[in-house]
Amino acid sequence: MEIIGKIRGWAQGLADLGVSVIALAIVVEILFKGAAIPFMPATSVISNVTGIIAALGAQGLVGLVAIWVLYSIWKSK
Repeated sequence: MEIIGKIRGWAQGLADLGVSVIALAIVVEILFKGAAIPFMPATSVISNVTGIIAALGAQGLVGLVAIWVLYSIWKSK
């Protein structure tokens, strides 16, 4: 059981790091709107996040249930 706890801790840490990096990328993209950001690739984080949300929203009730499940998993940690 100790190994499972360690793996869960690593997964939680990686998820927190991922959310933090995405939030930082969104803020940097807003601040440097229209200018080239030297340390970031040419992809748009905001348009990718907007696309994911639009795809979930287009699914209607299934998208809402998916968002609710993901939120429940995130809050249960």
